[in-house]
Formats: sequence, C-alpha cells, structure tokens
Amino acid sequence: MNKKQNEEVEMLGEYDFTGGVRGKYVDRLMNRKNIITLEPDVAEVFTDSESVNQALRGLLPIIQKQAEKVHQQ
Repeated sequence: MNKKQNEEVEMLGEYDFTGGVRGKYVDRLMNRKNIITLEPDVAEVFTDSESVNQALRGLLPIIQKQAEKVHQQ
C-alpha cells in the first residue's frame, strides 16, 4: 500500500474494538474542572503538567499583587 492509500485508511485491520464502548469516559472528563487545553505552540514548550504548574507558580505573586491593586480601587 502506498502512502496516499495508507492515509485514506481510517482503521487498520489489526485493531479490534469489538468490545469497546464509544464515549465511555467522556462524561467523566467533561465534568472535571481541571482539564485545560493548551494551544499547540504553548504545548511545545510546556510538555507536562509539572512544567505548567512551575510556570504558573512563578506568576502567582504577580497575579496576586495585581488582584490586590484592583480590589483596592
């Protein structure tokens, strides 16, 4: 099979999903509040949750200071 034909195949024959349930966990995932989707350019830099959390923790003092200023006005 050439590359073009291979791109047109949706599912390879060796995959067996006969016992699978489509969308089995979608409700559980949709109800979670901590799922964040990163844009592709950001995801290239922040490749795991640890790197995202570290960056956000670094920004927390600045964010808190700005929030205090807003609340004082």
